[in-house]
Amino acid sequence: MFERSSVYEEARSGDLGDVDTSGYSATRRQLLDIANSLRGTGVSMDIEVPIIAVIGSQSTGKSTLLESICKITLPRASGTCTRCPTECRLSRSSDPWRCTVSLRFMKDRRGNPDFRTVPFGNPITNSEEVAERIHRAQHAILNPSTQASFFLSGGEPSTPETTFSSNCVSLEISGPDIVDLYFVDLPGLIVSAGSGSTSTDIELVRQLVTEYAEKEDCIMLVTVTCETEFENQGAYQLARTFDPTGRRTIGVLTKPDRIGRGEEERWIHLLKNELPSLALANGWFSVKQPDNVELKKGITRQQAQQQEKDFFANTRPWNQLPPDFRQRLGTPNLMERCSDVLCRLIAKRLPEIQAMIQEKLRTAENQLEELPQEPADPVSEVNRLISELCSTLSRYVEGTPGADGLLQMIRPKKTDFMYAIRTTAPDFRPYEKSGGDGLLSGPLSLPNFLVNEEEPSLPQNDSFAIYIDEVKEVADTSVTRELPDHIPFIATELFIRRAVSLWRTPAMHLFDYVENVMNTRIAEFIHAQCKDYPELDYQVSTVVSDFMNCRSEATKERIRWLLDLEERPRIVNDYQYRDYRTKFLRWYKSHRSQFHNIPLLHKLQQHIPDAASGLDEKLRIVAEAFGALDDSLREFSPVNLVKVLRTDPYDSALDIMASVRAYFQIAYKRFVDNVPNAIDHELVLGLNRGHALEMVLRKELGLSGPNVEHLCADYLREDEDTAVRRADSMNSIERLKRAKGELTRVRM
Repeated sequence: MFERSSVYEEARSGDLGDVDTSGYSATRRQLLDIANSLRGTGVSMDIEVPIIAVIGSQSTGKSTLLESICKITLPRASGTCTRCPTECRLSRSSDPWRCTVSLRFMKDRRGNPDFRTVPFGNPITNSEEVAERIHRAQHAILNPSTQASFFLSGGEPSTPETTFSSNCVSLEISGPDIVDLYFVDLPGLIVSAGSGSTSTDIELVRQLVTEYAEKEDCIMLVTVTCETEFENQGAYQLARTFDPTGRRTIGVLTKPDRIGRGEEERWIHLLKNELPSLALANGWFSVKQPDNVELKKGITRQQAQQQEKDFFANTRPWNQLPPDFRQRLGTPNLMERCSDVLCRLIAKRLPEIQAMIQEKLRTAENQLEELPQEPADPVSEVNRLISELCSTLSRYVEGTPGADGLLQMIRPKKTDFMYAIRTTAPDFRPYEKSGGDGLLSGPLSLPNFLVNEEEPSLPQNDSFAIYIDEVKEVADTSVTRELPDHIPFIATELFIRRAVSLWRTPAMHLFDYVENVMNTRIAEFIHAQCKDYPELDYQVSTVVSDFMNCRSEATKERIRWLLDLEERPRIVNDYQYRDYRTKFLRWYKSHRSQFHNIPLLHKLQQHIPDAASGLDEKLRIVAEAFGALDDSLREFSPVNLVKVLRTDPYDSALDIMASVRAYFQIAYKRFVDNVPNAIDHELVLGLNRGHALEMVLRKELGLSGPNVEHLCADYLREDEDTAVRRADSMNSIERLKRAKGELTRVRM
């Protein structure tokens, strides 16, 4: 069943990584002082500092062992002592015994790093008083929202804020019979829920123990009771998880007097490191502490020490062990080994710790330098930020190169706006809706004179077409008291208003786009300028948003004014209007060849008489014939031949159609210029014209008021994340500098 381990000889040597301490002149006490001083600075939050952590399941005799090591009595009635770590710093001294209790906080109530040490009462010179002081200190640790003085004076909490805490009670003990040692006692692992513990408590304790066990610089002192099956004790299994080779674990067998009859040999093999799967580089030890009955009877510390010594000297099989293994029996031998192992680890790690402190200090200082500098003069800083912001915005609205420039982003939308307005041109069809008289009924091609102007095609949707008979109907119904053949202007105005009414939507779409781009980019500029000051960012954003809303309303009012202006047709450019009207009228008539044979007219206009051809004589005869009909035609020319064509009943409608389209060509061109210009003038350039925005910002932010210093200080408050990072960096620098100083002082 039991075989000698192949690593027996290596493990029993107790060598931790073949540490060579010959290069260090420091004694064991000096090495422990270094570790104590470093942990006292809180630098363990930044780097690992060698330490011994006492780990064990509940009821394994861990507390009794600690009492024997520290020469104190721990509180037992309430069980509070098992709910947070207890840090013990022991040092031999020629002075009388003395114990100082402190509260060591590593985290605040929200779990954020917050190292601080709070003294908890005056030093204690009577070891019997320590238990009550620790009991009260545990309450203070578990109730961080309550002043520690409340518990120091005897106050009792109704319900603790937390059942377990990673913050610890710190004991600094010195005296003539105290060994030099430094360790932390962790809450006992809970085997199962019950007796005031829950499944949540089990996990909390396990997480707390894991925080220590997973660190490579943590020596685990694991207590295993001999009165329970080894396999059922979780402390060793947890330690083995993080130290699979057993190089940084020291095993302690407690309650050796409770070993069942016939089972002694198995525990002896374990003590002798002869079990391959359980062998430890620093070996196993065994201690014998008083049981609960003896403690209640008031056994003294000296009596307990003598009892332990007598037990191992007179009890089989312990007294049968070889001399080298008998050195692993008793509390003094265990303490000596723990102190030696810890010192070896400190000696090995000391150069690395020193280098790491320097590296961490440099990193923390660099991180602090990367954070924005805290302004020495908040008023000047706020004024500077406002001036730079307004200058940046002014340059942006004036126009900046690059694809993300404001003008570059607006230009395509202005083109879209122009085409949207162009496509509202009335789609007049110079034929009846029914397609009567054999005329074409499809959409018209673009006139040549508009193609030359690069106009877009007219809408091709028949549902938007306006047929000539519909135009004539509007004209006829518009006549009131007018003379015959006189069409009121209201008919023409009706079609103009109908087209202009379609301009509102494209105009507002352009405005909405420009407003959105402006608001988005302005917000980006503000956030970039005030990125380090969330309160200033908020205040500036609010003022600018209100100012932009005012500019937007003014711009929309200007657009509405332009739309209202276009509702009543008006023309100053008469020449261009008449030119367009003539061209449109001719174009519409050309599609009604049975009434207006435009191609024939062009041919007749281009005719040049030629006497040699004899055609002039023929024309003379035709002219005489016409003259017999009408004296007005005696001055005959070939063009007069078109007058024999029949009269078009839709001439009035054609006239309206030509007038509307001619007016549209003039009006839409000025509108597609006026609207973008109005938006640019009122909204874009109006942002900071005459430093308007800058003046509003200074006024609304109170930069010339009586409380300007206080206001600016509030504006420049850092955001929580930056404040936390600054505090963390500064605290880390402070800890590392203290550690560097302590390292230099102790090693001198």
